[in-house]
Amino acid sequence: MAPAAAGAKKQKKKWSKGKVKDKAQHAVILDKPTSEKLNKDVQSYRLITVAVLVDRLKINGSLARKALADLEQRGVIKKVVAHNALNVYTREVGGSD
Repeated sequence: MAPAAAGAKKQKKKWSKGKVKDKAQHAVILDKPTSEKLNKDVQSYRLITVAVLVDRLKINGSLARKALADLEQRGVIKKVVAHNALNVYTREVGGSD
């Protein structure tokens, strides 16, 4: 009778809440090396979006949006698609307009 009683008091399943991933620590201000990399490397990218800058330069999204707006204003890149959720840019190539 003891083994049957032990089986009846089965523990409840504990549902896992999921493991918390480490949040990415992206820069919130442009330091000198990141700024130089931004100015030098972005001109070689064919597709430029906020997500591309976040991934490659390890900066946060709001900083990437400001950087893209600045680069567009300076004429380094040009906007291809304008949408409220996503702006797509490409490098500015001279003389092919």
